[in-house]
Amino acid sequence: MDYAFIKLLHQSAVALSATGFVVRGFASLRGAHWTQGRLAKTLPHVVDTVLLLSALALAVMLRVNPAHAPWLLAKILGLLVYIGLGMLALRPRLSLRLRGMSWVLALVVLSWMVSVALLKDPWGFWGLIVPDQH
Repeated sequence: MDYAFIKLLHQSAVALSATGFVVRGFASLRGAHWTQGRLAKTLPHVVDTVLLLSALALAVMLRVNPAHAPWLLAKILGLLVYIGLGMLALRPRLSLRLRGMSWVLALVVLSWMVSVALLKDPWGFWGLIVPDQH
């Protein structure tokens, strides 16, 4: 497949995934019952599968190895943190305060991951805020 198409697919999946998380998280924190429904739980997995497969395809196409690309390793580690925070944010049995804090922190991590991808710098936007961190 064409690199430009895979990149657009990846960026579109990022936008859909992020938008879905924002909407589902906000609605969940407001007590909306639809957030526990089958579609709300299944659709994000479909989108995130496309997201991850397109990321792998881009890494292969560009011959980028996380062991030799600190920014990519940072994104992968950030993804693990984001997933963990997202799971806490969307778990209805937990306190509203913990879920809300987890949701906000997940959005910060997500924003940082996007900045890492755009800047190709493992510090992401923190590198713009904190001088001489390298």
